[in-house]
Amino acid sequence: MKLKPAYLLAIGLLIAIGCGKKNVTPPSGGGGNNTGPTVDSIYNPVDPAVAGSSGFFLNDWSAKSFTAPDFVAGTVASGTVTDSLTINVNNVITKVPKYVYGNNSNLWSGQMVTETSLMQYLKDLSPNIIRGPGGSISDVYFWNDTTAGPADAPANLINSDGSTSAAGYWYGGNTASWTFSLSNYYSVLAQTNATGIITINYGYARYGTSANPVATAAHLAADWVRYDNGRTKFWEIGNESYGNWEAGYSIDQSQNKDGQPAIITGALYGGHVKVFADSMKAAAQEVGATIYIGATLYQQPAQSYDYTSIQTWNQGVLAQAGSAADFFIVHDYFTAYNTNSSVSDILSTGAAIPTSVMSYVKQQISAAGVGIKPIAFTEWNIQATGSKQEVSYIAGVHAAKTIGSIIKNQFGEASRWDVANGWNNGDDMGMFNEGDEPNAPKWNPRPAFFYLYYFQKNFGDRMVYDTLKAINADLTTYSSTFSSGESSTVIVNSGVNNHIVSIDFQHFPAGSKYYWYVLTGGTDNGSFSGQVYVNGTGPSTATGGPLNYSSVKAYSAPLTGTIKLSVPALSVIYLVAEKK
Repeated sequence: MKLKPAYLLAIGLLIAIGCGKKNVTPPSGGGGNNTGPTVDSIYNPVDPAVAGSSGFFLNDWSAKSFTAPDFVAGTVASGTVTDSLTINVNNVITKVPKYVYGNNSNLWSGQMVTETSLMQYLKDLSPNIIRGPGGSISDVYFWNDTTAGPADAPANLINSDGSTSAAGYWYGGNTASWTFSLSNYYSVLAQTNATGIITINYGYARYGTSANPVATAAHLAADWVRYDNGRTKFWEIGNESYGNWEAGYSIDQSQNKDGQPAIITGALYGGHVKVFADSMKAAAQEVGATIYIGATLYQQPAQSYDYTSIQTWNQGVLAQAGSAADFFIVHDYFTAYNTNSSVSDILSTGAAIPTSVMSYVKQQISAAGVGIKPIAFTEWNIQATGSKQEVSYIAGVHAAKTIGSIIKNQFGEASRWDVANGWNNGDDMGMFNEGDEPNAPKWNPRPAFFYLYYFQKNFGDRMVYDTLKAINADLTTYSSTFSSGESSTVIVNSGVNNHIVSIDFQHFPAGSKYYWYVLTGGTDNGSFSGQVYVNGTGPSTATGGPLNYSSVKAYSAPLTGTIKLSVPALSVIYLVAEKK
């Protein structure tokens, strides 16, 4: 290509300016030297078609505006840049489903609505969707009973080891203080401005002793849809029905009256999903509601040691219920089961697992000849044990990295497990202290709360493409824009070294300043501090973070050129740049 002489380029630029073109603006960024105008700076994002894996979960998308926080002057990095990040605000990956910030309730955490501090934390967290009544417990849950289940629910069920024991049913009408009633579940949703995603009792279709247990269980679920009366759109048929820990995985054939096998299969479950879907959608039509039915898939390739049911689970479900289900459900607990995982083992899974799960599920759906449908990640967390990993700031770093990956991989919904669980010497997946953690007030937020609070507060309604030129694999970045015009990025440092990152935006009409929050851990408990510091402000108690999180001042600096940002080891930074 022949190059134009420099004077012709200069004349062309003057003509463009003289003709009133408005695509010449100062470059975005701040804290460095102004490098001059950028010619290609027209802000014109174009939304791509909605991905099938997000689907109707984006129907409730709404524009998001950024409110500038109170701030103090931040320190601009002065060292040598190690990594560079370029954010293309016009190149949209996806609109962000509001339902990816969800959480899980359960039946043993108490009535919740009576707990003023917990309710305020949940309102501030704004999960947007809360799953109920729980996980495996949903398969022994009778939503419309108070103290006893129906006559055709057997007194004993088969355990994972083949023994039998008391069924231990749970009831939606139980208003005792130690459990969580169905009416209060709905109340929590209303008070936190969240919607529900409900897991119905599928196990009853297996262990029920009526002449037609599948129809009986489907009718019970349909009655719940009628009672719900349009409040809930998203319904799951069972929990992890492929697993031997689930009620209904194995049944006593001597009590069964419709010829079901002793051990569940994917094909059997898929056939039953069709029955549930028919009954529940007929009920929804009666009350004038639109509902979506979800069927459970297994999230990864089956291993030789996995249960027989898992080996062909997806093929059976998709063959039988591929068209009947409106969305598909996956669960994953990221780290190795019951293992004292290291920091690097944990953080390496945050971006990788959502990517591999989505890839595998899409492959399974395609191989079955079924069109892509929305995918919901209705349980996720880490299951590392032994060093209080689950209640540490590392779990918070992992949560930020995971949410970004869930959005990037275009899941429609995601619910972290869970609101509160049980201390168990720190092997506690609960986001809040249920009251049994030593030296911490009841409902004290765990570090993950703060990482997810600041993520949603500072992440826009569209994820956009960015390019990271990095010195190593320590950093992971997720960038976004707000409909109000601001651009933001989340930088996760999974490594033990500090970095200095330069940040530039393409096509961005930059404003006068940018803001950022830096979240880091404390020095207690070795590698797994139970504390989190936000811009240097830490907790007033032994664990958790600053309870004045909503008023902690952001750091700020002028946008006068390329941003130059210090990224400490094992930190997460949430940065928002103002528009012009």
